[in-house]
Amino acid sequence: MPHDDHDHPHALLPPDPALRVKALETILTRKGLIDPAALDEIIDTYQNKIGPQNGARVVAKAWTDPEFKSALMKDATAVVAELGYYGRQGEHMVVVENTPEQHNMVVCTLCSCYPWPLLGIPPGWYKSDAYRARAVREPRKVLADFGVTLPDSSSVRVWDSTAEVRYLVLPLRPAGTDGLTEDELAALVTRDSMIGTGLPKVPS
Repeated sequence: MPHDDHDHPHALLPPDPALRVKALETILTRKGLIDPAALDEIIDTYQNKIGPQNGARVVAKAWTDPEFKSALMKDATAVVAELGYYGRQGEHMVVVENTPEQHNMVVCTLCSCYPWPLLGIPPGWYKSDAYRARAVREPRKVLADFGVTLPDSSSVRVWDSTAEVRYLVLPLRPAGTDGLTEDELAALVTRDSMIGTGLPKVPS
């Protein structure tokens, strides 16, 4: 039977997803279709060079440097580009600041527009139909699903990212962090807090 032919790549793939990925990589490498070194470089880039840590550094600097924060709020695109955070999916950046009176949350109702240079690859839930629809219709319920409960006195504003504009939330600085360095502050900034579906960590 043709399906009994063990030369078919799918017949060699194990059921575990991680092992399947490794098996596919091995097969494609043997066929000369990919370069493992190039794959390693891509993975390293998104894990260590592009990702939420970039946005966290921007937030921490804004928390500690009033002049930087003022410039960031006026022209985020130029300011983050000066820090080296620019490129595809980050051409036009706008920073929106959380205050005790207003909490901001970001969604892309059409697809999954997202500030890659600052936050890396968008999480799966950000691209889901449920989040994209509910974030606009019932933002407080969505925030509650993420474990964020806001006081009734605080309004919620939802920003819709597009191909033209991408948003980064500047979360409220946690109390009790006055003596922390920028690096220590950056460690408190979570990816979700820069989307608006979470809050920064509280220092221990």
